[in-house]
Amino acid sequence: MSLTPSLTHTWPARPGRAALVALWSVQIALAGVFLLAGGSKLVGAPPMVALFNAIGIGQWFRYVTGLIEVGSALALLVPFVTVYGALALVPTMIGAIVAELFIVGDSPVPPAILLVAVAVVVWARRHELTTRRQTVRWLRATAAATGR
Repeated sequence: MSLTPSLTHTWPARPGRAALVALWSVQIALAGVFLLAGGSKLVGAPPMVALFNAIGIGQWFRYVTGLIEVGSALALLVPFVTVYGALALVPTMIGAIVAELFIVGDSPVPPAILLVAVAVVVWARRHELTTRRQTVRWLRATAAATGR
């Protein structure tokens, strides 16, 4: 087993500067939105309390959703975990769309727009998922081969 990368292995193409600036702009904007939305859930803003009363699951769900949103917003700002923060927001926004459509009766457009933006971040950073797995495998193989 070889511990060096294969000569035929191709690394993902690096995006240009403009694409990187655009991606970071989207990530920063999303982080701001989710910090505000999640923070308002965590501090118990009256509209959020009323919204989660309408959903009917309980206020504990408001806290869980707020923690997911705030944690994911912070992750969007940290390069090594950005893709994981964005991935956590995908089911959160799908749940928000479903709640708006079938329970609350409001427009699902705002969470749908956020879902699309989060999906763009996941798609743009998808290579980080496989790159990290390959790095972990390589480190494990190296450690096994050297007896560490």
